[in-house]
Amino acid sequence: MVWRSKEILEYPEWSHIRALYKSMGYTDHDLDRPLIGIANSWNTVVPGHYNLRQVADAVSAGIRQAGGTPVEFGVIAACDGVANGHEGMHYILPTRDLIANDIEMMIQAHRLDAVVLLGSCDKIVPGMLMAAARLDIPALVVPGGPMEGGMYFDGRSSDITSLTEALGMLKVGKISEEEYRELENRAAPGCGSCAFLGTANTMCCLAEAMGMTLPYSGTTPATSAARLRLAQESGRAIVKLVKKGITARQVINKASLENAIKVSMAIGGSTNAALHILAIAYEAEADVSIDLFEKFSRTTPHVAKVFPAGPANVPDFHEAGGVPAVMKEISSLLNLEVPTVTGKPMGENIASAQVRSREIIKTVKDPFSKEGGLAILRGNLAPNTAVTKPAAIDPSMWTFTGRARVFDSEEAANKAISNGKIVEGDVVVIRYEGPKGGPGMREMYKAMKLLYGMGLALKTALITDGRFSGTNNGCFVGHISPEAAEGGPLAVVEEGDTITIDIPNRELKLDVDEEGIKGRLKKWQKPEPRIKSGYLALYSRLAESANLGAIIRHRD
Repeated sequence: MVWRSKEILEYPEWSHIRALYKSMGYTDHDLDRPLIGIANSWNTVVPGHYNLRQVADAVSAGIRQAGGTPVEFGVIAACDGVANGHEGMHYILPTRDLIANDIEMMIQAHRLDAVVLLGSCDKIVPGMLMAAARLDIPALVVPGGPMEGGMYFDGRSSDITSLTEALGMLKVGKISEEEYRELENRAAPGCGSCAFLGTANTMCCLAEAMGMTLPYSGTTPATSAARLRLAQESGRAIVKLVKKGITARQVINKASLENAIKVSMAIGGSTNAALHILAIAYEAEADVSIDLFEKFSRTTPHVAKVFPAGPANVPDFHEAGGVPAVMKEISSLLNLEVPTVTGKPMGENIASAQVRSREIIKTVKDPFSKEGGLAILRGNLAPNTAVTKPAAIDPSMWTFTGRARVFDSEEAANKAISNGKIVEGDVVVIRYEGPKGGPGMREMYKAMKLLYGMGLALKTALITDGRFSGTNNGCFVGHISPEAAEGGPLAVVEEGDTITIDIPNRELKLDVDEEGIKGRLKKWQKPEPRIKSGYLALYSRLAESANLGAIIRHRD
């Protein structure tokens, strides 16, 4: 079999390149094997990536065992948790496209034969999957694994989100300063992607559901020995993919992406899955639209509850059977013939899966809900759709009508909430936070957590053209499209307007008639861009709407 790397490593014509490799200690033996890239997003900033140095070593060992030569390079990775609630969040979603581009550049410039993608967190795994689909070479993902849960707090094992909720409790005197400090020290007991089912762990689970990881890779804890064993096995698996000629688009296609959407519905995954699945589908040239999320929401039962939908964390979900157990439970709804990176069809991968906790994973006949965890809304406030997560919303709040409290930035809303300006019956409207307007489509994580901590989660709602962390609960609607910066109806909501959120009927409505909205829009003036230079200014000009995955188009 002729590998891509052979094009530039044949002796004697390409000896100058062979010499460059030999300057780093590679041997003739190494250069006679397929060159397997390891795209490693290890750093000491992001806890979800802190262990990837050791994981990369295990992957390298597996590659060598199977007859390949590992060549490792670095990839940026930013932490949503560190960036949340301030200017840094503008930069998080835009890193997704930089990651995809970076991997494409490294693989293509060096004619590598395959790539193992090491990542764990919110935009890193989606960006890596986008790169794999774009390149269409043998590829697989090795997540770093979830963090273990922390000390018991507020009825469950704590995690990073507990601190933001506790801040609201501290401000209203529900907990003491000493309790708050203890929580800070014990909420995150070790490295890994945060223990709840946020975007990070959702996308690792969905990478597994679409067949791009080995079974159980999406949920095996970061600090377990099993994580390193999976990494080594993944190294052996990528070499097999090269030898069999199995490339990324044979795994990432419409059928496997539909499986991933259904699994997201079944586990109550993050609303951000809607952004990322659409972006991956674009790169794979697969016919997947946001309407599929609504279609499968109506037909896929919610069978697994993980925080914020319930008290269990992702390591608990792993012990209960993880993604394979969920896929086996809903197998009648899935395409089980799709290829996977194991070299076997998905049906064989999940055949031996078992459910070990019916408190966490229910049956299809007795689910937590007959419908899926995400819902797509439309209406005169969201002509091109909006996204919400009924799995994380108390059923009593699935229908909510209230007074609009309008803010043109996340900071303004957070200040009002912290200062007690939001009261029962309010609908907090945060706009100009979409892909273009933000720019970067920030998460309204802090606002939701403050409302929860101040006892307003079941008394207020929040809507935005921005997005949410996968751990948010309360009543919320995001991804409103068109966004305010594009002249969507959200731009002309006024203080005191009546807004209705109706999840069962999939509607987001402003109680203003069509002519009234048109009249307001005629008077609307587009605001000046918040950021006028650097990558974010470019991103603001190029990014598509949220209902298209906030993609950057690079083909006709």
